[in-house]
Amino acid sequence: MFSYDELMKRDKVSLDIFWLKDESLEDSENLPDPEVLAAEIVENLESALEQFKSIYEELGKDQTMEPEVERGN
Repeated sequence: MFSYDELMKRDKVSLDIFWLKDESLEDSENLPDPEVLAAEIVENLESALEQFKSIYEELGKDQTMEPEVERGN
């Protein structure tokens, strides 16, 4: 690892990182509408919650016992 001072002493030093880019953002113009994205997120979260409930039940916990998490329902 080089210190900032060591780097600055080098010929043609540049700390610009403009060439680093997230390739997944290249196609951002073709993203679905926010409503579609939100619906997909909700669907994924609900699916994950069902999977966690299944795991919880498989661990032999009482199904009537509610986790100590505040719910927005």
